Amino acid sequence: MSTDASSANPLVAVTHALEQDSALDAGVDLLAAAGRAITDRPVVHEILTGAWLGHSLHPPLTDLPLGAWMSASMLDLLGPEGSEDAATRLVGIGLLGALPTALSGLADWRSLSKQTDRRVGVVHAVGNSAALAAYTGSWVARRKGKHRLGVLLGLAGAALSGGAGYLGGHLVAHGTFEG
Repeated sequence: MSTDASSANPLVAVTHALEQDSALDAGVDLLAAAGRAITDRPVVHEILTGAWLGHSLHPPLTDLPLGAWMSASMLDLLGPEGSEDAATRLVGIGLLGALPTALSGLADWRSLSKQTDRRVGVVHAVGNSAALAAYTGSWVARRKGKHRLGVLLGLAGAALSGGAGYLGGHLVAHGTFEG
């Protein structure tokens, strides 16, 4: 993408603004402390980063929660009558896949070498945490028989995870990892 095209894209402009926002540094410090506590053991770090796989483990792990959640939304919006139980199960499966996905993302985030990328990563993590909260609420509502509320919360989760995913894509395309 040319410089002119990227400067006209509001998503790129927001991402560049996040990179320069030093107010995010407190979040960077907090996430760094959590990352150290969770991934400081070399074997844990190697497993979560995908060193054994030859590339990052985080991107392929995102397919499970996102795929399950998007499939639930498709059933909600286009599925046949009676597909509510299947959609509820898919939301639950996505929730189960979210923890290893988040932990692998945290391990990768610790490898970012530039503060600008770490700032974007913090917003990516917050956005995904908000999406996780929405999907958790969706699952609870569905289990309590409040399917419409569950659908609405699921759609909110989809919007949040989409925005956070854009930032994750930026980090993959532009982030500087130390290995």
